[in-house]
Amino acid sequence: MTIQFKTGLMALALLGSTALGAMTAQAADQEISWIYCGDKIDPIHEKYIKEWEGKNPGWSVKPEVVGWEQCQDKATTLAAAGTPVAMAYVGSRTLKEFAQNDLIVPVPMTDEEKKSYYPNIVDTVTFDGNQWGVPVAFSTKALYWNKDIFKQAGLDPEKPPTTWAEEIADAKQIKEKTGIAGYGLPAKTFDNTMHQFMHWVYTNNGKVIDGDKIVIDSPEVLAALQAYKDITPYSVEGATAYEQNEIRAIFLDGKVGMIQAGSGAAARLKDTKINWGVAALPLGPSAKGEGTLLITDSLAVFKGSGVEDKAIEFAKYITSPGPQGEYELQGGAGLTPLRPSAKVDEFVKADPSWKPFIDGIQFGGPEPLFTDYKGFQNSIIEMVQSVVTGKAEPADALKKAAGEIEAFK
Repeated sequence: MTIQFKTGLMALALLGSTALGAMTAQAADQEISWIYCGDKIDPIHEKYIKEWEGKNPGWSVKPEVVGWEQCQDKATTLAAAGTPVAMAYVGSRTLKEFAQNDLIVPVPMTDEEKKSYYPNIVDTVTFDGNQWGVPVAFSTKALYWNKDIFKQAGLDPEKPPTTWAEEIADAKQIKEKTGIAGYGLPAKTFDNTMHQFMHWVYTNNGKVIDGDKIVIDSPEVLAALQAYKDITPYSVEGATAYEQNEIRAIFLDGKVGMIQAGSGAAARLKDTKINWGVAALPLGPSAKGEGTLLITDSLAVFKGSGVEDKAIEFAKYITSPGPQGEYELQGGAGLTPLRPSAKVDEFVKADPSWKPFIDGIQFGGPEPLFTDYKGFQNSIIEMVQSVVTGKAEPADALKKAAGEIEAFK
C-alpha cells in the first residue's frame, strides 16, 4: 500500500527511563501519497507542503515525481489494482471515467469556494452535480500575429482580426501577397488537435455535450468546421503533420502569420526579434463574447487510500488562493490564473499580454467529460483531419463524429 503507518510501541522493560516508560505507544504518522507530474517538485509546492505539515502534526505529504507521459497511467494502474495513491495530478477530462469506475471520491465545494474561481472553471471538474477534483493548473488560448508579416502583406500591423471572416481573409491575403502561410492549423493525430478545434467551437457559442445529450451536430459547430475548411488553403501546408507546439515553433521562426497558442508562447517570443502581438481569439458569427477552451488539470482523491478526507483537505489547501496564486504568477509558469484577485490585476497591468487569456474565460467552455475520453478525442481528430485533407465535407464529417461519440459519453 502507498499509505504507510509507522507505529512505535515502546516496552517499559526495554526503555529503562521513567519518563519514556510512561509512554505505551507513539502516535502513528500518516502519509498522503501524491503522484506529482513533471520533472521535479515546484519549489512553491515544496514550501506549502512543509507549511501544511507544520499545521498538521502526525501527517506528512509524500510526492512521487513521475514524468508527464507516465504519471496519469501510473495513478490509474495503481487504483485499478486496489493499491491507490491518496492523490494524483490528472487531466480533468479523465475525472468522469475515474468516477464512473468508482476509483475516486467527490471533492465537494461550498458556494463560496465555487464563486472564488473565474466563471465556468468549476464546470471542468463537475458532472452529476458533484465536483470530482480540485483545479490545480489552467490554460486558455489567444491569437498571436506577426506584425511584420501583416505589414508585408499590406495589412494593418496593429489590427489583428476579431472575427473568423477577418481571420480567413487576412490569412488569404498573407498567403497570396507574401507566399508565407497565413495561419498555422495543427491537425496531427495528437490530443491538442481536438483542443484547438474546441477553441473554435467555444468562440461560436457551440457545445459538444449537454448533460448526457450529444449536441455537437449543430449549426454553431458546423460553422467552426466549415471555417477550418475555408482557412486550410492559407494555412501551413500538410496540417496533419503538425501538433500545436510544432506550429508554435514555425511561428517563432517567423514563417507563419497567425497562430492560436497559450501564454507560454509569449514567454518564448520575448526572447526573439519577432515583432508580435497577442489578442483575443477571433469570434464566429454566433458568438456571445470572447471565448476559449478552458483546460484544467486537477488533484483527484482516490478511493480506498484510507486518508481520503485528509487528502481532500490538503488538496484544497495547496490550491487555495494564497499558494495557488503564488504558483501561477511565478515567472514563466505559463498558467492562466484560476481566480480573480488584486494580485492578478497587478500582474496583467505589468504585462498586458496576459489580458486576452483572461478575457476569454467568461464565455469559455470546459473540455467535454466523457467516460471514454480517448474515444471521443480520436473521433474529433479524425473529423478534423477528414475536412482539412478534403476527404469529407464538413456536414458529413460532423454527422459521422456525432454518431460515433454517442457511444463514449
